[in-house]
Amino acid sequence: MKRNWFPSIILAIFITLVSPGIFLASNSVTLVMALQLTVTPAAGMYITVVTDEPQINVRMGPSSSVYPVVGTLLTGSTAPALGRSPGGDWIQIEYAGAPNNTGWVYSPLVQVSPGTLRIVDPPPTPVPPATSTIDPTLAAQFNIIPTSTRLPTFTPPPSIIAPSFIERADSDSMDTVPVAVIIIALVILGSIGFLLSLYLRR
Repeated sequence: MKRNWFPSIILAIFITLVSPGIFLASNSVTLVMALQLTVTPAAGMYITVVTDEPQINVRMGPSSSVYPVVGTLLTGSTAPALGRSPGGDWIQIEYAGAPNNTGWVYSPLVQVSPGTLRIVDPPPTPVPPATSTIDPTLAAQFNIIPTSTRLPTFTPPPSIIAPSFIERADSDSMDTVPVAVIIIALVILGSIGFLLSLYLRR
């Protein structure tokens, strides 16, 4: 009877020790499978790059003017398709290294596997970096507006009249009587008058 109890006790201890490990192992497998299912698209669709260019850009959102480029895909490469934009012009794909591991490609450049993609809302537009602004009052001080001023006109100086001297002809000089001759004549007349007065007194 004791020999029959011994195997039963060993079997009970083995089941008690091994059963939690089996339970934990089954839960971990379920957890790993659940993580894998969240990464793989439910529809199993994919895109293939079919453009003539060597590569295409993968952008952060469905616009080439708003969202920046986060990577590239070579022609012929494939990627899991996750959804499409509301207009259908862009396809959201799984792209490692991009924000949220997703990117957007332009639909005319790729071929989508058969199936229906769900509509995905675009991500928020990136905020542009702040730019330094200049004080308009300070900038206005350096804005010099040229004024149209007339150049000074040339004014000729007044004409200078040179004085002219009239030279007398030699004939005029001969007609005039020298002053010395007049004085001598007066002295002679005075002397004659004096002599006449003395003669008449006698």
